[in-house]
Amino acid sequence: MSRLFSLLYDRITAPMEEACLQEWRSQLLGDLSGSVLEVGAGTGANLSHYPRAVERLVLAEPDAGMRRKLERKVAAWGRAAEVVDAPAERLPVADASFDAVVSTLVLCSVPDQQEALAEIRRVLKDGGRLVVVEHVAAPDDKPDRQRWQRRVEPVWKRVAGNCHLTRDTAAALEAAGFDTSGIERQSIRKAAPIVRASIRGAATVAR
Repeated sequence: MSRLFSLLYDRITAPMEEACLQEWRSQLLGDLSGSVLEVGAGTGANLSHYPRAVERLVLAEPDAGMRRKLERKVAAWGRAAEVVDAPAERLPVADASFDAVVSTLVLCSVPDQQEALAEIRRVLKDGGRLVVVEHVAAPDDKPDRQRWQRRVEPVWKRVAGNCHLTRDTAAALEAAGFDTSGIERQSIRKAAPIVRASIRGAATVAR
């Protein structure tokens, strides 16, 4: 991820955070407990939403610029959390060691989405949940928006930290063996049209 993008990320996302993302984060994370791993923790937008019931929190962030901001926020937070330099595809933790994994606006930019999801499955306990907020390809009833996403994506990936506009992340979750019945589709308010379509909710490992 470019240094400039990591510096500007919080400013770019601020309108969306105020319009809906902060509320969504609070709703999705508020009932988590036990051991939680967040992949692509970024600058720590989720940090204030983790409840006291979370006994162990590991925050994985591979980008150095983002990680510096995250470490400062954790230091000011006043609760214990472990920050690790690791991508979602290679998590330095044991198999079946977490009750939940959190991924918010991350699976759009990982180099290999299926590899990342397989790794997330590996670290989840039986019955564990993957909690997600992810922007995705526009729905089929918006073909014009899909076309714009395809046109813009090659340049967008270069300037926005490998962010893909056309990924069908719900389908990827199902292909990776997750039950997506707890996932819903919504629009991210105040977002540019090409990144407005999103999914959010909790996916569980399909047995």
